[in-house]
Amino acid sequence: MKSVTTLAAIALLAFATGCDNTADGLKQDAAVAAERTEQAGEVAGTKIDGALQTGEVKSALVADTRLGAGDINVDTNEETKTVTLNGSVKTEAEKQLAGEVATSKSAGYTMVNNLVIKP
Repeated sequence: MKSVTTLAAIALLAFATGCDNTADGLKQDAAVAAERTEQAGEVAGTKIDGALQTGEVKSALVADTRLGAGDINVDTNEETKTVTLNGSVKTEAEKQLAGEVATSKSAGYTMVNNLVIKP
């Protein structure tokens, strides 16, 4: 009978230790999941910020009646804080004006004007 009691005690101890390890594992898994969720939220926030900046610049270009902004693409890199104009305009004056409008709507960003002139 003593050996059965000893075996039961050993089994109970092993089970308790296993449960403790499982609880620690669950805590670690939860911490990793929380960190990954936070990182994903930061990436999504960055993409949203970039999209908002792109929209603000594009809207300003379209609203400016001195520009034919239909062929101007606006790209924003939130990580490098860069707004880039790509596409074409009809004159050098339009290229400069588009750059000025984009710069005025891109406070805190570097503006790169890659527009080409196609008369």
